[in-house]
Amino acid sequence: MQQFWAVCLSRFEQELPAQQFHTWIKGLRIDPCADAETESLALVAPNRFVLQWVRERYVSRIEALGLEYFSQPVSVRLSLPQVGSQANDAADAPILVPSSSDAPRVRQTHLRADGEETTRVTPPAIIKPNGDAQSDRNDRNRGRPDERDRSRLNPGFTFDNLVTGRANELARAAAIQVAQNPGMSYNPIFIYGGVGLGKTHMVHALGNEVMRHNPDAVIRYVHADDYYADVVRAYQQKSFDAFKRYYRSLDVLLIDDIQFFNNKTRTQEEFFYAFNALTDGKKQIVITCDTYPKNIQGVEERLTTRFGWGLTVQIEPPELEMRVAILKKKAEMERVKVGDDVAFLVAKNIRSNVRELEGALKKIIAFAHFHTVPITLEVAREALKDLLGAHNRQITLEFIQKTVADYFKIKVSEMYSKKRTRAIARPRQVAMWLAKELTPESYPAIGEAFGGRDHTTVLHACRTIADLRLKDEVLNHDLHVLVQTLRK
Repeated sequence: MQQFWAVCLSRFEQELPAQQFHTWIKGLRIDPCADAETESLALVAPNRFVLQWVRERYVSRIEALGLEYFSQPVSVRLSLPQVGSQANDAADAPILVPSSSDAPRVRQTHLRADGEETTRVTPPAIIKPNGDAQSDRNDRNRGRPDERDRSRLNPGFTFDNLVTGRANELARAAAIQVAQNPGMSYNPIFIYGGVGLGKTHMVHALGNEVMRHNPDAVIRYVHADDYYADVVRAYQQKSFDAFKRYYRSLDVLLIDDIQFFNNKTRTQEEFFYAFNALTDGKKQIVITCDTYPKNIQGVEERLTTRFGWGLTVQIEPPELEMRVAILKKKAEMERVKVGDDVAFLVAKNIRSNVRELEGALKKIIAFAHFHTVPITLEVAREALKDLLGAHNRQITLEFIQKTVADYFKIKVSEMYSKKRTRAIARPRQVAMWLAKELTPESYPAIGEAFGGRDHTTVLHACRTIADLRLKDEVLNHDLHVLVQTLRK
């Protein structure tokens, strides 16, 4: 694997611009703890941002190089640096604090087993010597590193390459409006949805759009864990004044996965004051989360209340047409030809999120490459036979009926009954909609499972729920919870 990785480095250096190679690839290292006999390539990324970028943009290329080098598929495993535990029941775990340089450094922090934030962090980190955003502006005027490196924005995430459909069109429209009028339209904008639905892409696109319109704007993308790490460092080094000046003087703060603030009291307190300072100064805050604000566990009410001050929008699982479009777009980016029949096969059977769609596509590409055959419907079925079988077994009509009945506190038998009272009819319609969204069953098959109803009844139910969810926030939230429950 060492020799193979050396070949990969050489090829990437030839294929990529120097800045991209040094920023994303050169810092990767072979995992010294990996089993030397395994057939997978275990790489360690310097921080979470690099790990995510490499996973989304370069893993497929490494896998293709593996096929060339070994003449058989090679899996790629990415991880962050790990350290051992201490004898006194406390663990030293790496906390990755973004640096302003092109090569982010690992920060090691001593974390107590009870999760307290009294930890040790080694310098330096994000905070500028001046401790405010003006130092960023001054640095740019002196010709220092590109502002995207400081903002930690991913230049590959834009609104142009974000596939849009009913699942994310409201979030996209709101994000564009915010990007064109930061601090004025909706503040904060709170974007929530399940894993792998494109929340991170959306916020990076928003930040990139702000930068396009106003290159002087000082923007900061930060994952919630990294914000926590900055709080820890400021606490240990007694540098809270610099920390506060920096975060409170940004023009745009993009904070990802806010749910990771759970039970971190000091972090929540600092963010509370930063939030107030930024909104008072008409500076934009963008937040992503995996759930609705009021449902975040372990976060103070004074924060969750503020999260709802502006606009809360949901990114939902993509509908069939959008999933097909996503697959076609990803195939185009991978420079491979995928027919509509193949895209439809994958999109019909994989409904949960974009990452699973991408994973299925990569598996098909690797399978076709290994067997030196074109990508056809038969090849796709063979490549995904285990995956498709697992997905089709995962959610059944009976499971949906029981889950919905339990959620709305009605009897399962009432799913099949002829009763039309609202308390029963609406859950029944919800269950039919979920059955169509989450299973490959046809309208007639679903109707048969719901007491022998006609397929037009199922079609009417699906259209009714699809229309109501755009108007009824409570129902939309119920659907979100049910979808997440069924997919667990």
